[in-house]
Amino acid sequence: MSIFTDIETELMNLRDEKYASFQQNLTPTHGREHFIGVRTPELKRLAKELKKRPDCGEFLAALPHMHFEEDQLHSFIISDEKDFGRCIELVEAFLPYVDNWATCDQLNPKVFAKHREELLSYADKWLGSEHTYTVRFGIGALMRYFLGEYFRTGYADRVAAVSSEEYYINMMRAWYFATALAKNYDEVLPYIVNKRLDRWTHNKSIQKAAESFRVTDEHKQYLRSLKIKE
Repeated sequence: MSIFTDIETELMNLRDEKYASFQQNLTPTHGREHFIGVRTPELKRLAKELKKRPDCGEFLAALPHMHFEEDQLHSFIISDEKDFGRCIELVEAFLPYVDNWATCDQLNPKVFAKHREELLSYADKWLGSEHTYTVRFGIGALMRYFLGEYFRTGYADRVAAVSSEEYYINMMRAWYFATALAKNYDEVLPYIVNKRLDRWTHNKSIQKAAESFRVTDEHKQYLRSLKIKE
């Protein structure tokens, strides 16, 4: 049987209607028909099996997929790719078809951590995309791989400079700055003090930082005082 038949059979066997409705509520950009209702651990297990198949490339090339779960499988397969060049090739082919926050955020290739220097130019390109989830993915890459000891203010400048009305982009910008405040407080605080972000992202960054166990109570109190009132 083809890989497509095997995937469909497996997903339907794992189907949970209630969970499909739950997933749709979390991902309102899609209608209910887009969701089969398969839980993440089962999808990760299936992705590992599919990656070993010689016809896995056929599935990866068959874009766009019909169901959310197929997009998730695609993300998990790419995330396990160990060759950086091949991984980037797969990511770039897939990103234009990523149409929801969950699939975007699940696309997290482990090999990126070993190739930060090469990754940076791709992150820059993704930030300049006109596609919502490509921009979100680029911000996520800077958040995952260029904070802590790898932080440079130039990276935060790039995220601050992103201008968008898209909720899923600005939420990721806020997530980036909240995480940066947890990991690089002194370097990132001026972006808040000097109001480098739009009001919504500024306030959301403070809110998320104040909810983080990695930010001290003293810092949380000060950050709350910097909220921009309507």
